[in-house]
Amino acid sequence: MRALLSVAVPAAVLAAAWFLVPRMSELPASLAGLKVYGVYFVLALGVIVSLAFRRGRVVFALLTLALAYAGYVVFLKSGLAGFQARTMFAALCLFVPFNLAALSVLPERGTFNVHGAQRFAVIALEVAVTWWIVLAARTGITAWAYAPLAETTLFAASPIPHTGLAMMALGAGASGVAWFIKRSPLDLGFAGAVIAFGLAMNGIATPNVFPVFIAAGALIFTIAVLQDTFRMAFRDELTGLPSRRDLNERMMGLGRRYTIAMVDVDHFKNFNDTYGHDLGDQVLKMVARKLAEVGGGTAYRYGGEEFTVLFPGTDLNHAMPHLEALRGEIAGYKLALRAPDRPAKTKSVKRQRGAFRDAKAVSVTVSIGVAQRSDKLAAPVDVIKAADRALYRAKNNGRNRVSR
Repeated sequence: MRALLSVAVPAAVLAAAWFLVPRMSELPASLAGLKVYGVYFVLALGVIVSLAFRRGRVVFALLTLALAYAGYVVFLKSGLAGFQARTMFAALCLFVPFNLAALSVLPERGTFNVHGAQRFAVIALEVAVTWWIVLAARTGITAWAYAPLAETTLFAASPIPHTGLAMMALGAGASGVAWFIKRSPLDLGFAGAVIAFGLAMNGIATPNVFPVFIAAGALIFTIAVLQDTFRMAFRDELTGLPSRRDLNERMMGLGRRYTIAMVDVDHFKNFNDTYGHDLGDQVLKMVARKLAEVGGGTAYRYGGEEFTVLFPGTDLNHAMPHLEALRGEIAGYKLALRAPDRPAKTKSVKRQRGAFRDAKAVSVTVSIGVAQRSDKLAAPVDVIKAADRALYRAKNNGRNRVSR
C-alpha cells in the first residue's frame, strides 16, 4: 500500500502537467508571468529545498534539468530545423537521462565537497562536449546520434532518436530498480523525472509542453525530498518501523480506549557479543517484521532492542491473543548464521538458556509487558510506564512470556 501511494504522487504530478499544457494559452493576463518565470521558480524552489535537507543528488539532477531548459530556450524553442538545434536535441536526449540514472544509483555525498565537485565536473564536461560539436560543426557525430538502432517504424512519430529512447528507457529502468530495492521516495523521484523529461522531449514541437514537463520533473523532485525527509524523521532506518517520534505524535490523538505493549528481545546484549552486531541487526529486522504483522496493532521502534505495539480502540483481553501469537512466532523462527567467523570473545560469553541455540541457526525470544488505559492510567505515558513494569515482571519470571 505504501508503494502504491508513493507511485501516486509522481503520477499525479505528471497527470496535472498533461492537463495543464493545453490550458496554458488560456491563462489570464495577470498570470502571464507563469509562462516566463514559472519553470525558474519551481527549479529554484527545488534547489533551495534540496540544499536545506542536504540532498546533493537532487541538486545536481535539478542542475541537469535547468541546463536542459536553457538549451531549449536558446536552441529549441523555434523548432528542430538546423544543425545546432538537432545537435542540442540529441545531446539532451542522451545526457539528461544518463545523469538522472547515474545520480539515482550513486550514494548521497552532499553538494559542496570533492564528490560534488566531481559530479559538477561531469555535467560541465557534457556541456563542453556539446558546445564543441556545435562550434566545430561535427556533423558526423550528430548523424551518428540520429542513426536508427533497428529498422522499425514503431517510433516513427517521435522526434526522439533511437539512442535517446534507449537512454531514457535505461534511465527510467535504473531509477525504478533503485526504488524497488531501497523504497526511497528520492529514487522514485528520479524515475518520475526521467519520464517527465521524456514527455517533454517527445512534445518538443507542441507549445508549452517542454517547460511544463520540466517544471513537473522539478516539482516531483521537491516533493520527493520532503517525503524522504519525513520518512527519515518518522521511520526507523534499520527496521523500517515507525519511530518513537511517530509514536509520541500518535499518542496525542488517542481516545479513551487503547492498549499498549512493550516488547524487548531477551539477552540481546549477549547475542551481540556472541554473534556480532551484523547478526544482531538481522534479529532486530526479523522481530520488526513479525511485529509489523501483529493483528489489530501498530508496531514502533522504541529504542535499542525495545519495541512498542499500540492497539487503539482495543482492550487488554482482545490484545493478549495477538501478543501471545507474536511471542510464539518469534520464538519458533530460526535465523540462519551467515558469517562463519565469530568474534574472539565468543568463548568467554556464557550463553543464556532459551536466548539462542544451534550452531548453524539461532533463535531468539521476546518478553512482553502489556497494559491498558483505565481511570488510574489516564494518560498514554502512564500506560507505557505500566506496560514497562509488566515487561520487567515477564523478564523476572523467566522471559519468553507475556505479562500484564
